[in-house]
Amino acid sequence: MRLLTYAGQKALALSQSTGEMLALLIETTYYFKEAPRNLNSIFRQMHQIGVGTLPIAMLMALFVGMVLALQTGSALSQYGTQEAIGAIVGLSMVKELGPVMTSLLVAGRIGSAMAAEMGAMQVYEEIDALKTLEISPVRYLAMPRLIACLFAVPALVVFSMVVGIFGGGIVAEVNPMINVPLSVYYDNLMRSLVYMDILKGLLKATVFGGIIAHVGCYIGFKTTGGARGIGISTTKSVVVSFLLIMIANYFLTRFMM
Repeated sequence: MRLLTYAGQKALALSQSTGEMLALLIETTYYFKEAPRNLNSIFRQMHQIGVGTLPIAMLMALFVGMVLALQTGSALSQYGTQEAIGAIVGLSMVKELGPVMTSLLVAGRIGSAMAAEMGAMQVYEEIDALKTLEISPVRYLAMPRLIACLFAVPALVVFSMVVGIFGGGIVAEVNPMINVPLSVYYDNLMRSLVYMDILKGLLKATVFGGIIAHVGCYIGFKTTGGARGIGISTTKSVVVSFLLIMIANYFLTRFMM
């Protein structure tokens, strides 16, 4: 009986949170019409998301591409088909690893920062002060962050794709077990990769960017309990963003097959 009660309470809380997140998303998109008046705030957020994350994203993508080439190349070499490594690394980076890994990195670095920043504003009643001044917190805080993520995350993913493919090409050429020249690597890549694959990867990145910003803002707005509550919200933002990104990745992949 206690287990059923607990499960019912959790289901009710999940339903309430889902409804609140949907309402916040609708309100945030409603204020998109105010974007031209908030360009400074949007560009500031884009700079923080894009420029601040770019070196880490490129380094991560480089080693992801290198490890992918090392693992797949070694396996393919056993069957004499290592020339296909260009297509495997390229398609993996463009359609899956680039968008997903970069978005997870942004969620850990930026999504948590958003939740902490707005959580602190909520705890210290700065958001109430905005309401007193008749300034919508959603328009002033959530809308610029959502728009910034929708543009900055796909831009980061483009760099991750390029660097990851380059890292895979380096490993394919210098590793004696694989020994695939760069010319063969890129020729195989270009014959397998089409523009629609790139567009699918960028569409995923756009959706993931929206998830990161929306979750960070929602959890930040719901923060209570002082400094401890801010820490809990920061962790919760990362966990929820990770879960939603992985769930969304499955359904987007299934839809775009």
